[in-house]
Formats: sequence, structure tokens, C-alpha cells
Amino acid sequence: MGQKIRGAIAAGHPKTVEAGQIIFELGGNAFDAAIAAMLASFVVESTLTSAGGGGFLLAHTEDNQDILFDFFCQTPRDKKNSDILDFYPVDVNFGGQIQTFHIGLGSIAVPGTLAGIFQVHQQLGKLPFHVVAEPAINYAQNGYEVTPYNQFTFELLEPILTVYPESRKIYAPNNQLLTTGELSYNYDFVNTLNYLIEKGVKEFYQGEIAHQIVKDLSIGGYLTLEDLSHYQVIRRKPLKINYRGYELLTNPPPSSGGILIAWTLKLLEKFPLNQIKFGSHQHLQLLAEAMYLTNQARKKSYDNNIHHPNIMADFLSQNNLHYYQMQLEDVVNKWGSTTHISVIDSQGNAASVTNSNGEGSSYVIPNTGIMLNNMLGEADLNPLGFHSWPSDRRISSMMSPTIILREGKPEIVLGSGGSNRIRTAILQVICNLLDFQFSLSDAVANPRVHWENNIFSLEPMPENNHLDQLKLPESTQIVQWSEPNMFFGGVHGVSDRNNSIEAIGDPRRAGQGMIC
Repeated sequence: MGQKIRGAIAAGHPKTVEAGQIIFELGGNAFDAAIAAMLASFVVESTLTSAGGGGFLLAHTEDNQDILFDFFCQTPRDKKNSDILDFYPVDVNFGGQIQTFHIGLGSIAVPGTLAGIFQVHQQLGKLPFHVVAEPAINYAQNGYEVTPYNQFTFELLEPILTVYPESRKIYAPNNQLLTTGELSYNYDFVNTLNYLIEKGVKEFYQGEIAHQIVKDLSIGGYLTLEDLSHYQVIRRKPLKINYRGYELLTNPPPSSGGILIAWTLKLLEKFPLNQIKFGSHQHLQLLAEAMYLTNQARKKSYDNNIHHPNIMADFLSQNNLHYYQMQLEDVVNKWGSTTHISVIDSQGNAASVTNSNGEGSSYVIPNTGIMLNNMLGEADLNPLGFHSWPSDRRISSMMSPTIILREGKPEIVLGSGGSNRIRTAILQVICNLLDFQFSLSDAVANPRVHWENNIFSLEPMPENNHLDQLKLPESTQIVQWSEPNMFFGGVHGVSDRNNSIEAIGDPRRAGQGMIC
């Protein structure tokens, strides 16, 4: 990276990126910029992420430490009869597919985001916290201009955003959803940030805010003061795999996304993708079958063993892979809401951070401007069924912040939002980069597919007219989308390779990138 360049950042909103840029200009490092961008995203991308959600920050430091900060949501310590919970479904129409989410007070898990932000800053940050928080405070106090993508998400999630007066105050201050070009404010969040800057993050988990949450959730929800006060950020050793001569760092168990990406890459590694044309029926066949086999392996030997101490080694073992590799080879031989921030700096630091509110519970903590999550109502995070989670455990997430190293140096930083499409979006971008050797811009923008529950969804492909040649798993329904869509994730990435720096936001989610 050249002398004059301080860093590069990619994220889901121009103001999120701008917050990171401001911090770089003030002399901050990649972790300061990432935290500032996160705080800003709680204001300008609040339908996708929140201080009341959970996430992960994958760090590679200039002295070659690799750390995964796990501040994802925790299940409550005690269960309640589901009949008395405020827990109900809402349908969200993505335009090509309808997805059902469950919201309400009974969908709220213990939030971890604020604890994570403060710990990452304390351990890896360089600038004072009040400086890092200033861009977010500015956007919340003075307003930010609603973008077309903001308006789109407001309309998409209207059944969630307009349930309570506290959320209507943010999204429909005049009893109508804000629209493109209007200014959006969150004065309560200004006060909350200033309060936490002065008092510290313990106030959220043990002080007045904690007591307000517990009071409001006493009927219809789970959370107790013990749930909040016992929450801990966990430092984990990242999952490392080698693929095509690169070292990939990603999110380890008990989260699911990283290990499922790693497993699928191991399936694909023995096939020469670089000899296949991108978007050809052979390429789509391979992706569909690999995604199908990954789901099969997940059901058979992963979901019920998430918290087993040897799950990583057992699941990625050659013994476990061999059967599925043979199946994939057999097929090949028959050819005939969430947001992400990626940051690198000139010192060799890299931060890949994914944070989510789920779709939001609809409950905004009074006078804080913070909507809590609905992680207990996300089907893909509860593979054993709703209300069947083990108590006081980290919820398994699809979030997969990823860093790709070459000779020990961070070359590519990426991650995605997109619920259960996170892992397939990241998988495809990695293959586009390392197998097809696309630029980061093309790797992110190129069409994607997703196989799940016997539905093979495809964005418009250059060779979609060959879909009748696909030999898909039995009973698979093909759904062709008319244009790229946020359904297929939002991969925001930065790269420093081949003497070229790129910072790319996914156009599906109006992402932005900036070299600072």
C-alpha cells in the first residue's frame, strides 16, 4: 500500500464509509475506522444492524495476530412457556421470494454488539472512544439523507418498523415512512452514545438501560438482569483453511457460516473451476450440487453437534468429506437483514466485521433509539426449532467475516449480510476471486445463485438459456430472478493485491467503497 494511502473501507452506506474515512484522516487505524463505521451504520443502516444486535469482528493485526471477537447474541438462561410469549410471524417480500421472520418480545436474545465494540476498541483501537463515536453522533443529531435503498428497506420491513411508537418516532415521525431525500434523525441515540461514552458500556448491561429492558420484557419476553449482566465477549481462534494456495481466516464454531463455507470450498477444491466458463451450465451444476451436499452434511453431522469440542476437526475431516466428494464427482462426470464492513490500513491491519439486528424485534428500548434483535425468531439460527435452543449458549450464526492472506499478509477482506444466503454469497465471491481470477469489482457484481429447501434461485446469468441442461437434485424448483437482488446477500470487500487497491460495496445493497 502506497505511502499516501491510509487505508480502504467498503460498507453498505455512503455515510458508513465516510465515518471510516474521517477516522483515517484523524490518524486512526483499521479498527478505529471499523468501529466508527459500525456506530454510524446503527444510524444510517438501522434496518439491517443495531447496537441491540450481535456480530463478529475478525482482526488481523500488524504484528500478525489473528483474533475473532465473538459478540453475537446469547440465548436466555431460563425458558418460559411459549404460549405466554409475544412471538409472531411476519412475511417479507423480496420481490422474487417471500421469507417469513418471527418478531416480538419473545424473539429477543441477549444483545452483544455494544460489549464487542467497547472491547475491540479497548484492545486494538488507537484513538479515544469519543472521537471514534463522533461521526455517528453527528449523523444522528444533524440527520442523514434517506437514500433510495434506505427507503426500499423501510418499505420492505414496514410491518416491523411501525409496531411501536418508539420505532415510529425513527422511521415514520409524521405517521408516514420516511422517503428518499428526507432527513432522518435519531436524537435518542445521540443521548445514549454520549451516556455510554461518559459512563461506560456496563450501563447498558447492568444500569438503567438494562432495568428498562427487563421491565418491558417481563411479560412476553425472556430477558432478565442475569442474562444481561453475565454477557461476555469471547475471543476465539479463527477457523483457518488453505484454498488454491491462499490462507483463509473465517468465523469458527459454534457459528455455522464459516465452517460451511470452508466445507464447500473443500468439496470444490479438487475440481478445476478455472477451466470452466463462469455462468455456464457446468458452473451452475457444480454450485447447485455443492450447496445441496453442504446442506445434507449440515443436517447429518453438524447441527446437532455444534457445541461439541472437536466439531471443527471432525466435520472438516477427510473421512467426512470423502463421501460427499465422491457424490459431487459423480454428478460432474455426468455433465456431457445484516450488514458488513471491510477495512484495511497501511500498517497491515485488517478488520472484517459483520453485525446484525436480524430483522429487528420491533421493540425499541424507550428513550435510547436502539431496536433490539429478533435472533430467537430467525429460522436459520434455530435449526432445532423455535424455543428449542439450549439455555445460556451462543446462538449459531451464518455471519462469516473473512480475511484472505497471501504469505501472511491480508490481501482480501470481505463478508456479507443476507441471512442464510451469507455463506453462499461469500463462497461464490471467493471462487470468483481465486478460481476465476476476477477483479474484486467483478467478483462482487457477477450474478449469484442459492440452493436451499429444493429451490435453486438464480440471478440473470449470461447463459440462462441452458438451464434445461442442469441435472439438479430431485424435486428442485428453479426460480429465475429478473435482476440482481439483495436476497443474494451484500458482499462488501477491500483488497490489496497485484499492486492494486480496491474497495467495493455490493450494488445489490447500495454498497460503497473508498480508498482513503
